[in-house]
Amino acid sequence: MAATAPKTLSGEPGRLGTLLRAALPAVPVVNRLPGVRKGAADDFGGLTYVRAGVVADRARVDAYAAVCGFPRKDVVPLTYPHVLAFPLHMAVMSDPTFPYAAMGMVHVENTITAHRAIDVGESLEVATSVGAPRPHARGVLLDFATKVTSGGEVAWESTSTYLRRGRPVDGEPAPGLEVPDPPSGGIRWRLPADLGRTYAAVSGDANPIHLYPLTARALGFPRQIAHGMWTTARSVAAIENRLPAAVTVEVAFKKPVLLPATVAYAARRDRAGWTFALTRPGDGAPHLLGRTSSP
Repeated sequence: MAATAPKTLSGEPGRLGTLLRAALPAVPVVNRLPGVRKGAADDFGGLTYVRAGVVADRARVDAYAAVCGFPRKDVVPLTYPHVLAFPLHMAVMSDPTFPYAAMGMVHVENTITAHRAIDVGESLEVATSVGAPRPHARGVLLDFATKVTSGGEVAWESTSTYLRRGRPVDGEPAPGLEVPDPPSGGIRWRLPADLGRTYAAVSGDANPIHLYPLTARALGFPRQIAHGMWTTARSVAAIENRLPAAVTVEVAFKKPVLLPATVAYAARRDRAGWTFALTRPGDGAPHLLGRTSSP
């Protein structure tokens, strides 16, 4: 089936309304209602949402930078455009033609390519597209591809890969991101219990698994977990002053960080760029593995 024409997400997306629309398809009986009921996976040909006139607001950029460990600058942090794209991710997942409920989507990998720095206050267009699911041993993978443009020029792009457990699709699963011989040890960061709520306030990602022990337990976690994109941002912030303006960052999310927590961060430079890892100090189990390269 052919992909539909791009849909426009206008105005300031409402966080509460978006989360409600995302949750309804997981509610029995309600998920059969028109406008909530999901389409068949076999009929899904792709979906694109666009936001125009998006501005990287100074106050929001500064609040995000403070939570994630970036310095205050006149350009946005490398990972910040993901915040501008997140409402589009939720719009796609909440769309009735998208065949999977947002609840249960697991962010497993993320790739960011910055082609140039984006100025604070710059007016941008943000577009997110998702195509047909890819095979995975435990279900399917969905690639949410985002492009941020200014004046017709692509300034930043990313691919957020989500796993949806369940019915597979035909095909041979592709290998995920591999980071051979990741660095170990390094410095330790103490992450507070309210980190998920703090990051949600600056990112708009108020998934219940990140907020409180009670809401996390309702979704299968022993207590709240840190956002994967916070661990990405904090890891990038630690080496941000040594990265070029044009760079690609790839990360794979491994074991969740249960809050509060102490984590270990290590980074190593080689010919291709940087490799970095966020691990559990006791046994070295990885929470996040990443690398940088030239775009």
